[in-house]
Amino acid sequence: MQRPSPKKLVLASLLAILLVVGGVLVRSQSATPPIALSVDLREAPRRIFHARMMIPATPGPLTLLYPEWIPGEHGPTGPITNLTGLKFTAAGKPVAWRRDDVNMFAFHCQVPEGASAVEVELDYVSPSDKENREGRGPAATGQLAVLNWNFVLLYPQGKSTDDLTYRATLRLPEGWKFGTALPVAKQSAESIEFAPASLTTLVDSPVIAGIHYRRVPLPVAGLPSHEIDLAGESEAAVEMSPGLRQEYTQLVAESTALFGAIHYSDYHFLLALSDHVRSSGLEHHESSDNRLPERALLDDAPRKLGAGLLPHEFVHSWNGKYRRPRSLTTPDFHQPMHGELLWVYEGLTSYLGDILAPRSGLLTPQEFRENIARIAASLDHRPGRTWRPLADTAIAAQILYSAPDEWSSWRRGTDFYEESVLIWLEADTLIRQQTQGRRSLDDFCRLFHGGRSGPPEVKTYTFEDVVATLNEVAPYDWRAFFTARLNSTAPGAPLAGLEGSGWRLVYNEKPNEFIAAVEKERKITDFSFSLGLRLRRENGRPDDGTLLDVIPGMPAAQAGLAPAMKLLAVNGRKWSPEVLNEALAAAKSRRAPIELLVDNMGVLRTYSVNYIGGERYPHLERVPARPDLLSEIIKARVGQPVPQAAGKPQP
Repeated sequence: MQRPSPKKLVLASLLAILLVVGGVLVRSQSATPPIALSVDLREAPRRIFHARMMIPATPGPLTLLYPEWIPGEHGPTGPITNLTGLKFTAAGKPVAWRRDDVNMFAFHCQVPEGASAVEVELDYVSPSDKENREGRGPAATGQLAVLNWNFVLLYPQGKSTDDLTYRATLRLPEGWKFGTALPVAKQSAESIEFAPASLTTLVDSPVIAGIHYRRVPLPVAGLPSHEIDLAGESEAAVEMSPGLRQEYTQLVAESTALFGAIHYSDYHFLLALSDHVRSSGLEHHESSDNRLPERALLDDAPRKLGAGLLPHEFVHSWNGKYRRPRSLTTPDFHQPMHGELLWVYEGLTSYLGDILAPRSGLLTPQEFRENIARIAASLDHRPGRTWRPLADTAIAAQILYSAPDEWSSWRRGTDFYEESVLIWLEADTLIRQQTQGRRSLDDFCRLFHGGRSGPPEVKTYTFEDVVATLNEVAPYDWRAFFTARLNSTAPGAPLAGLEGSGWRLVYNEKPNEFIAAVEKERKITDFSFSLGLRLRRENGRPDDGTLLDVIPGMPAAQAGLAPAMKLLAVNGRKWSPEVLNEALAAAKSRRAPIELLVDNMGVLRTYSVNYIGGERYPHLERVPARPDLLSEIIKARVGQPVPQAAGKPQP
């Protein structure tokens, strides 16, 4: 091939420079000017968030949207009913607006001649009832607040959220401190000004704030900054013991070792500790919005139940944020998402979060096994699986998240979380068996979620991509494997992975310690595996004794009991958990029915429950003939101790 002359090389270089400069000029002229967003949380203790926006606009029709489909929430969950005080002005004069009569999240207005922007004022009023699921429930108490930016903004229709830039400022109540992954441009005693960010990044970067705030660094050598930002109802709530801090530091080390790369600049675990907010978590690329009871870092029962939350949401930085199903990746917050791959997005994350808890020391191996036994037994007593396959729970996620407890065993709920734990455990054991222990699901995670470390980005995938990468790790008919399990309507839970890992599900009269923690924290009594019912236990309250669920086919259901009935007495004695347990023991020895006096919406009736099996709780038992792969799966991968910086957690 003939080499070009030096003159041609110079001309080509000049042309390339002109094209680059021209492209920059064109982009700068056509780029959308930034939207100024000012949020005032000084009335957050009253559960009122104030916001003001200056949205550049040209004269003519303008449609503004309130975020509807929030990434990670898997449904049209934008809390539109909590939007209040909406006002539009332009050039100092009021502008009339009209809600779209089909799309409740869209607002139409006419920008007057001569105006270059529309100013929008709005308030967000946070619910106070923690059972309220709208907007993930309460966002503020008298002591703390969690600001999800999508609560307090509108954005122009027709623009990708990547292409819209917001310049956000925030005011807090006096004395409050805050934590967030969103970079701060400057800060004063009056306000915080954040660096300009795309709307995608802004909504992906919540802020936690409170009067009782503590920052806990989690330093690991060779990694960027990681920290837990705690806000609680008291100073005691935000104290973290050195041992627990070490375990969360180990979580960082174990997680980054699992995936082999990171896709964030630094990472913030935002953790609200309050009995007035609903326990939950929401993933973000460089942070996570976590909420637990006030004493979750102090008491044993809430510690056990909350141990998997931060591992789960941290895993989402790789599985859900960096690698994301194509069907869950949309250009804005208006386009619907499709949940058919939630068994990967949430299910694989549940499995990895569950095994990272013991790898990090947040749960002991025994606590982990008790939780797996609870999951397996609950799914094995779910008759709804005979009509609704697991695949449908993922597709129908947007309607199942808000489903009531009543008839949950027959309806099924978002089972793609916990049932997928059993399926991915089976996949992990199969890989280990197929490769004689040379490979595991850890290798899949490094191939699929690793890549090159860098700032946040999204790399989409399909079912075919999952199957192809698994075949790189261990050749197998993975398509048939997942297809069979996702579409099965067999009555029993998929327990092959549990048995393949060297353990089996058994029942006896010894209480399961994870179920006991659930009972204590959620004020319920669980007889799912004996009588086949769960009921409310809050002595002195009107709903004490109310049946939350009754499992079809089990003794309580066969006797005619149903959810929402209220248990009053057991064998002629006033109901209590202790009295009902005594009745189970007596029935086992006397071999006589248990008589339950029940209030069915004002109608009193005694039901005879034919059950003589005594108390029954699930546990895992070793299968001696099989290798103990489960213990190998949860074994720590990173040596102790993880390097720590000197000093105490910073207030």
